[in-house]
Order: sequence, then structure tokens, then C-alpha cells
Amino acid sequence: MTWRDTELTRLLGVELPIVQAPMAGGPTTPRLVAAVSEAGGLGSLGGALLNPDELRDQIRETRALTRLPFAVNLFAPLPSPSAEGLAEWAAVVGVPIPELRPIPRFEDQIAVIADERVRIFSFTFGIPPLVRLNGLDAFTIGTATTVTEAIALEAAGVHAVVAQGYEAGGHRATFLGPVERSLIGTVALVPQLVDAVSMPVIASGGIMDGRGVAAALALGAQGVQLGTAFLSCDEAGTSRAQREALDGETVVTRVLTGRHARAVRTPIVDSLESSGLRAPDYPLARRFLREPPVLAGQGGALVRRLPAGKLVETLAAETDAAVHRLI
Repeated sequence: MTWRDTELTRLLGVELPIVQAPMAGGPTTPRLVAAVSEAGGLGSLGGALLNPDELRDQIRETRALTRLPFAVNLFAPLPSPSAEGLAEWAAVVGVPIPELRPIPRFEDQIAVIADERVRIFSFTFGIPPLVRLNGLDAFTIGTATTVTEAIALEAAGVHAVVAQGYEAGGHRATFLGPVERSLIGTVALVPQLVDAVSMPVIASGGIMDGRGVAAALALGAQGVQLGTAFLSCDEAGTSRAQREALDGETVVTRVLTGRHARAVRTPIVDSLESSGLRAPDYPLARRFLREPPVLAGQGGALVRRLPAGKLVETLAAETDAAVHRLI
């Protein structure tokens, strides 16, 4: 048995325990997802911000590019946002109050997941209804930032859990307790979850190369999830400006989207945080931004500009070398 053969790879039907993180809002295109799956990992579509028709189109486009397994990710249902404070926030940002477009409903999105017979369904921000809603029958992957959350996911019947360390880019997945009490580093979080639950644990946060993959597996993880590492891939939906910003300082902040997320610190972040105002509820704050925020983790300085398939191949070779050094 090698590091490539874990309980997770067997359950998912993939060659490598490497998961490309589902980054909603544009970075994870069907081309990126398919390329990762074709290279032996598990590609993941970030479908949380898509309306049902868009979600269906992206699932079908991905399937046209690969017959191998890939995951589709949604956000668990969230409370409806309040419109309170929008005028004050618009004044601070310096833009008019944007059009408050309808937010995609989880119930409509999950119906597409079921209709399209998605085999691997991942989610974050909580625990969605998992009682075979609308006929859904898939391998499920939840996200936890604490041991308590991982235990709750297992009790709900989830099949695997992503351990989201403090270093991870993007939105914090915290759903039990305040975010401030869930900022645990990957090295500390992963073994705690491994000891607390019987389902496979997928390490996430700060993993950028084979050294990180080997370290996560040594901590007991059955796989790893990388997001920032894929943001500069040829197939990613990131702009040139976003790619050039990845080596910048990052901060966990609520001002960009209305929900705590790790992003590159920019002048707009500093300006909004110093305003003293509370950002509008998620996802309304994001709609005030002229440009998409650069949601990225603390490992951005290690990013490689490679085709996604080549990056997966490189990660595997680096992990082979790292494991060999430890033997």
C-alpha cells in the first residue's frame, strides 16, 4: 500500500487523495474541474452562487469533458439577509446601493444535484437536509473547523469531512459557535478530527505542494484539499490581477462578503474595516465591490502557474519524494 491508496480514494473511485477545492464565484470552471479529475484527483465545482440553470449547465459541461468522478459543492441553507445598513455601507464603499438580485435557493439547487444524479456532493456553512432530499443519493463531504462540528457532521450521516484549518483561503465554514473560537491551524486540527470521528478526514489549509500533502497524511488525514494552489492554473477562472495578488498578505475579514473569509488584504479591506460599520449580511456585502475579492490562503507565495493536470502530476511526484525522504 502507498500514500496514493487510502480509504478516501477507494470510496471516491479516484487514483490520488488530492481534492481541488470548490471555489464559488468563478475560479472553479468546468475545464479546471475536469482537468483535475482526468489527472487522477477529485475536481470540484463551486456551485453555491449559481442559479439552477447555470448549475445544470456547468455539471453537464464538466461531464462532457470527463467521465471520471467529480464533486459538486453548495452552501448549506442560510438565513435570509437583512437589508439593514445598506445605505451607510454604500456611502463607505463609494458606490450606489446595488440591485438586490434574488439569491439562489438551496432547495432549487439541490433539486438539480438530484436530477443530474451527482455522485459526490460536498457542502459547507452547516449541515443541509440529508434525508435523500428529492431523491439525492450521493457520497457526501461536509466541512468542519472544530471537533464539535466534525462530530455533528458524522452524526448527520455525512461520509467524509474536510478539516478546514485557519490557513485556508475562502469563507470560514464555521457553523457551531463564533468564528473567533474556531481559528485552529491545520496541523493542530487534523489529528484532533482523526481521533474524534470514524469517517475519512480531508486536510485543508496551507497545503501547496507535496511536502504539505505528505505532512497531512502523516497526521492521519485520508486526503487533502487544495484551493489556492489551483488559482493560477491555466484553466482557472481567475483574472490576471487576482493571480498577481496571490503572494500578498491575507486576513480573515467579514467586510468583503458579509461572512468571515480569508482574502488578500487590499486597500478596500483596510478602508472598510476602519469604518467601524458592520458589513451587510452575506451575500449582500459582496455586491458592493467593483471587482471580485481575492479569496486565498496563507500559502499564496508558493503558487505555481501550471496547467491543472500538470500541477496534480507535480504534487504526486513531490509527495512521492517527501514520503521517500521520511522512510
